[in-house]
Amino acid sequence: MHSIIEMLRYKRPEGTQTQREFCERFLEPTFGKPDIHGNYILQIGNKPNLCFTAHHDTVHNSEGMQQLIVINDVVSVADSRVSNCLGADCTTGVYILLCMIEHGIEGVYVVHAAEEVGCRGSGAIVFDDAEWIHQLDAVISFDRYGDKSVITHQMGYRTCSDEFAKSFSEALGLPQLKADDGGSYTDSNEYAGIVSECTNISVGYYNQHTKNETQDLEYLDLLVTALLAADWSKLVFVRDPDVVDPLYTYNRKSSYYGTFDSYSGRESMSEKDALLDVVCNYPEEVAELLEAYGFTSYSLMEECHIEDASQYASYMDNYALRRYM
Repeated sequence: MHSIIEMLRYKRPEGTQTQREFCERFLEPTFGKPDIHGNYILQIGNKPNLCFTAHHDTVHNSEGMQQLIVINDVVSVADSRVSNCLGADCTTGVYILLCMIEHGIEGVYVVHAAEEVGCRGSGAIVFDDAEWIHQLDAVISFDRYGDKSVITHQMGYRTCSDEFAKSFSEALGLPQLKADDGGSYTDSNEYAGIVSECTNISVGYYNQHTKNETQDLEYLDLLVTALLAADWSKLVFVRDPDVVDPLYTYNRKSSYYGTFDSYSGRESMSEKDALLDVVCNYPEEVAELLEAYGFTSYSLMEECHIEDASQYASYMDNYALRRYM
């Protein structure tokens, strides 16, 4: 059994030497070499209908090794001046997959590359139309914070049915796992146009992408034990991947940009309106995604052709100077 603590010591921005060393040490003995996109893929069983996923990159701002501390079964970085995050997103998911493989749980296992910079690895698999995708009924990512979520919606659109979410909780015997429509974006979303149920499961990390990120080892142990004993025959597959099913929670809203009316009817919604709803209802998740894509506030305004972008940048520079003087 691999040590989650040892795995968490690796800081792995996409394309770095430390990322390659992590993959060579922890993934290649089990998966062999990656595909041309950097994804590690392993199939256990004869045409399994479940795919379990994680990703091997992190959002660290530098590569190398980091020191950790464990207090009351909670892991965090020892020095936040050296590490801007723990990297449990998605080291914990990789650890979970290795545990399941070691115990022979049938499935297609994929540790994707480049999730944190736009889900490039999973997007490439779907674009290449890998043959094994079409045998799947579910893609289950282990890349969600907290300890209660079976994600049903990503970026405001349904990717997983409530029925599947309930059956997943029952299959694991973990009633605390509930359907959660507040998902942002991870690799399973890339498969949602092909595969029926595409979800993301809470793995016990908190404050991801920040220097305060932690991993709850007690919950992780509970989850892994449940996964190894799960009755996968209890899963139900309901969602039609051909049906676009947006989540609209429209109300009259007030913000810095003024007050606007939202909408209740799905047929009347334009794609622009739907995106506006996602931004307004999930601003933190959208900001995290844009940051992962490499945007700054200034570059985003430039990309959107906002005329006062330079003035905004000047204001932010002055604000930073005033703050730290």
